[in-house]
Amino acid sequence: MSHYQRIACLSTEAVETLYALKAEEFIAGISGFTVRPPRARAEKTRISGFSSSSLERILAVRPDLVIGFCDMQADICRDLVKAGVEVHQFNQRTVEGILRMIAVLAALVQRDEAGRALIAGLRADIARAQQRAAPWTRKPVIYFEEWNDPLMSGIGWAAQLIELAGGVDAFPELSSQPGAKERIIAEPLEVVRRAPDIIVASWCGKKFQPAQLASRPQWDTIPAVREQMLFEIKSPDILSPGPAAITEGLRQLGDIVAHWQAAQA
Repeated sequence: MSHYQRIACLSTEAVETLYALKAEEFIAGISGFTVRPPRARAEKTRISGFSSSSLERILAVRPDLVIGFCDMQADICRDLVKAGVEVHQFNQRTVEGILRMIAVLAALVQRDEAGRALIAGLRADIARAQQRAAPWTRKPVIYFEEWNDPLMSGIGWAAQLIELAGGVDAFPELSSQPGAKERIIAEPLEVVRRAPDIIVASWCGKKFQPAQLASRPQWDTIPAVREQMLFEIKSPDILSPGPAAITEGLRQLGDIVAHWQAAQA
């Protein structure tokens, strides 16, 4: 056959996408952080963490292609190239980047029609979210907290999803930054100054503690804290730049904004 047959996926969204394309037979290994679909963890060999990977474990599944994501996997992908393995390193940071990633993965396994159908479905989800938000005349300011120590604002696609759901990102100048270190909020009182109406936490695999957030100095003056508009979206639902960010993350953000809108009525 003319396409790749044994694909090692070092990030969860590649696994999710290949399953959605009905191309799971070509997956030779998965990230240990894979959550979608749940059966992938039972069906596929786990070969890596996210930022930590063993060259030997990846090579053991005899991949003809390795799919990586972002600068945190740059070193292992470099080592794989040196070992003679083909690597495709994605780096999508936007909603359009997610859709483009799906189209490329579909092409790599000759599932172009399935890719177009999946993208069309996700675009329909986006359109529904925008239609839902259209009548709302006031847009709440939303602080998205990706990590709590140090404070870290949300990545690019999360900020875009906030806008699509009818909100305004509290830290637009940070969400445009590609690296996590560039999105650190050095002064917690800056969140107080921006007075978000809603706080959404997604602590990257750690359970959100609303009481801990509310107890930060002067944070009790923030409208979101005062009105108990504190919400959690699990990191697999929004921080993996694949279909779930739209099907799950955007949907939940829309529900949160709708809840806030109802409270203002």
